[in-house]
Amino acid sequence: MESFPELKPSARILLGPGPSNVHPRVLKAMISPVVGHLDPDFSKLMDDIKRQLRIVFRTSNEITFPVSGTGSAAMEAAMANLIEDGDDAVIGVNGVFGGRLVEMAERLGAKVHKVEAEWGRVIELDRIEAALKAAMKPKVLAIVHAETSTGAYQPAIGEIARLAHDRGAMLILDAVTSLGCVPVEVDQWQVDICYSCTQKGIGAPPGLGPITFSERAMQAVRARKTRCRSWYLDVTNIEHYWGPERLYHHTAPISMNYALYEALRIVIEEGLEPRWARHLANARALQAGLVAMGLELTAQEGHRLPQLTAVRIPAGIDDAKVRNELLARFNMEIGAGLGPFKGKVWRIGLMGESSRRENVMLVLNALEEILGSMGIEIARGRALSAADLAYAQHAPNTDKPR
Repeated sequence: MESFPELKPSARILLGPGPSNVHPRVLKAMISPVVGHLDPDFSKLMDDIKRQLRIVFRTSNEITFPVSGTGSAAMEAAMANLIEDGDDAVIGVNGVFGGRLVEMAERLGAKVHKVEAEWGRVIELDRIEAALKAAMKPKVLAIVHAETSTGAYQPAIGEIARLAHDRGAMLILDAVTSLGCVPVEVDQWQVDICYSCTQKGIGAPPGLGPITFSERAMQAVRARKTRCRSWYLDVTNIEHYWGPERLYHHTAPISMNYALYEALRIVIEEGLEPRWARHLANARALQAGLVAMGLELTAQEGHRLPQLTAVRIPAGIDDAKVRNELLARFNMEIGAGLGPFKGKVWRIGLMGESSRRENVMLVLNALEEILGSMGIEIARGRALSAADLAYAQHAPNTDKPR
């Protein structure tokens, strides 16, 4: 019989668009004994996770839980529970994930009205308002808060929600790359459905998709003329499993929920405001260092994500060769570009556990060394000096507590 070697994955410094590094406490939680998905101990954990998620989403929504699937499953849950055949859906598209929302809406039978912006730029309010008016009776407005493919940070979510509600539409907010890294204020902004993932700002492994539905959204879900097209993602079924009845729906991934529980404990212990400040301070230092190195940031100035920076690859430099060198020589992963940015940008993530001052200095030093060896004229040490100056000017605590 064929034999296979023991599993020994390398421990990497994960500075790409996700997953991010995982705290040892979270890994330890995952080896806790597995119990049944209807066990009283797991039921208590489910209640605690819902309370934790409400804190992190900044909401009092009763229907708040982790979808048993990645962030893309949570995205599909948000769309599938609201959209029916023929519904008008206005969708912001300024990168890959806005495009994914469009594809999901079209598969669900929606008439899609795209509000597009150049990759790397945010979507302007007047264009959103015009699209909502053109749609006549929009059911949904969906927009990406933090566009992972470009590093663009969409502003004015509260105002976008107001525009949607004025036209009778529900706002769906993609917070896959924003939750746990920058402010996400579900109740204050009056977001109807907001979803995220576990492997970025939350700091757990991939596998769950936190989501929250407002009461207004649930009223719309319950008033559907047709059943949700997805049995697995139908929130009117799932709510009875995550609610006090604990009616069997599916076998929840027990160990992944252990991981989420511990990761959320860490987020809450640190505090949301200090956590947001840490991400911002590390981003300012990273971006200052990249600019000092002579590299160009691709996202719109004034609207750049603190947790993910897209940087243009210098002319004549092989994208994959640099990333392979980072992996081989520095044990470090950064992300490649997607879509029109493929081969043109790198995406450097500083999310959750990975958002640390030591990682900022490591990646700047590594890029200086590799690009310098490939013929790019770089004054060695300039990037690190610029990062140090940014820390001196702005930094609170830039390392996550151990």
